Amino acid sequence: MTVLRLGSTAPDFEADTTEGPIKFHEWIGNSWVMLFSHPGDFTPVCTTELADISHRLPQFVSRNVKIIGISTDNVQSHHEWIEDIIEIGNKTAPTCVEYPIIADPERNISRLYEMLDEQDETNVDGEGLPYTIRTVFIIDPRKKIRTMLHYPASVGRDFDEVVRIIDALQLSEQHKVMTPCNWRKGDDVVVHPSLSDEE
Repeated sequence: MTVLRLGSTAPDFEADTTEGPIKFHEWIGNSWVMLFSHPGDFTPVCTTELADISHRLPQFVSRNVKIIGISTDNVQSHHEWIEDIIEIGNKTAPTCVEYPIIADPERNISRLYEMLDEQDETNVDGEGLPYTIRTVFIIDPRKKIRTMLHYPASVGRDFDEVVRIIDALQLSEQHKVMTPCNWRKGDDVVVHPSLSDEE
């Protein structure tokens, strides 16, 4: 099996989603992508995360970032889960899940992207198959993996940090700069060492 590293081409795949079948590379088109996994439908931490992404969707759209989730349940379960996400999310802000969720009951894509939990023996389904951990892949329009984040199933993600990483990646694509510790959009940056004084 290919080991995924920063700069690797994101593996292509075909999958059923809540918005119909997709071919991943074709679906990406010329956009950036955030692919993020969830251990299972209806789990409380996952539900809060998908609601939060729904609230933040304009932030991602303005950055030319497509969102796609993946969970180990089937499409029908995902559609039922979306109703739950909307109900929970509406308690804090209007919620509408306007991005696809991939069905991966056989764990084919989860294996391809190394998303499965090999440590937590409680993070398995009734048949003993491991659920996914909370992974985030940020993929650029060239289909290259630019960031990989891995969280245990018990820890919810910080999507402020994900947006900050996207801002830093896109800035470094446009200019030869690096971002210092705790950088936020609009802060000072570090000039890349490869730049001459004239540049």
